Amino acid sequence: MVITRFPPVESADEHGLLAIGGDLEPESVILAYQSGIFPWPLDDDTLAWFAPPERAVIFLDEFHISRRLRRSLKRSLFATARDKDFRKVILQCAELKNRGEQDGTWITHEMVTAYSKLHTMGFTHSFESYLDGELVGGLYGIQIGRFFAAESSFFRIPEASKFAMCAMVEYLRSQEISWFDCQVLTPFSEGFGAREISRDDYMRLLASAL
Repeated sequence: MVITRFPPVESADEHGLLAIGGDLEPESVILAYQSGIFPWPLDDDTLAWFAPPERAVIFLDEFHISRRLRRSLKRSLFATARDKDFRKVILQCAELKNRGEQDGTWITHEMVTAYSKLHTMGFTHSFESYLDGELVGGLYGIQIGRFFAAESSFFRIPEASKFAMCAMVEYLRSQEISWFDCQVLTPFSEGFGAREISRDDYMRLLASAL
């Protein structure tokens, strides 16, 4: 059954856990993001919804590209594309284990199905990096109006996911999007300029974007 209402984000616990249960129907997922909430399954059988007290975001006017990455971009080490193979990107994000303590298991089969369905509806996008025609890195996220949330990334070759991130930012700028949600601060996002803001500030930004 489609979720029609979530608890207020202020009722989340100190870790951001707001609710458990429900479904991943497209309408439920879209309502969650519009309400400042995102799904994060705890395991294959436990669907949880989060609204952390602090949210990681990147403002595009603060987007940082390191000198090393700039040199790589100039050499065009990888070819990039958008929405060329969304399903393969999300499956690679689910399988890959090279993101530190994050083991990828939260991208369950149900999550893959849900976000793939959202992709056919035009709400989710993938950004890919290719080397000699082979997919070697990428990331995906969800877009609702001028709101965008980056969900997960993977790489098979160093810097491949960073190329995909830069391609994503170019796309967001073309959509007149000025910031995007990273949800949780990670070394990957922090390297591009991500920082945490309060939930209240996040909700104000979200309302403006929507």
